[in-house]
Amino acid sequence: MSNTKVENIKNLRDKTGAGMMDAKSALERAKGDERKAIEILRVKGQIRANKKSQRETKNGLIETYLHSGKIGVIVEVNCETDFVERTDEFKELAHDLAMHIAAASPEYITRAEVPKSEVDKEKKIIKKELALLGKPKEQLDKIIEGKMTKYYREVCLMDQPFVKDPGVTIEKLVNQKIAKLGENIVISRYARFELGETN
Repeated sequence: MSNTKVENIKNLRDKTGAGMMDAKSALERAKGDERKAIEILRVKGQIRANKKSQRETKNGLIETYLHSGKIGVIVEVNCETDFVERTDEFKELAHDLAMHIAAASPEYITRAEVPKSEVDKEKKIIKKELALLGKPKEQLDKIIEGKMTKYYREVCLMDQPFVKDPGVTIEKLVNQKIAKLGENIVISRYARFELGETN
């Protein structure tokens, strides 16, 4: 029973935002090891996030961010209920996303939005580079995959490392909030403006 002391459960809840029973259960499964319990909760949260991603999102916020009067962002972030849209946690997420978009300048929200022609073009460039370097054919697929992952990190919002915490991607950040707030959250659209841009 020492593994699930109230103090330990409270500490785990404070760190993860998990519910009382989830925190207690994770600590029991981890035999009191907090790091293992956090990992158990992360996996559970990811599974929940995946289930919730099918649910409709008709509420949410339109958030704006202005940087030094030179860069402006407007982003629409949706959730399921007006209750969640009013929470500080959701408002903070919307603000962080707008700020991230201002700093990282993604071109698309997800990989699925990248036109096939763009993907093909990028792969063609990579293959040409590799041909010049004389890389063995058996290594090509793996190298191309790695370079495409890097490409998606540059152009897709969900793949980008979060500017405030580069150890977490935007997709992971959103999934953490889905697990914590208990609702599906979707970044629907955004626009980024930079002074002097012509298109």
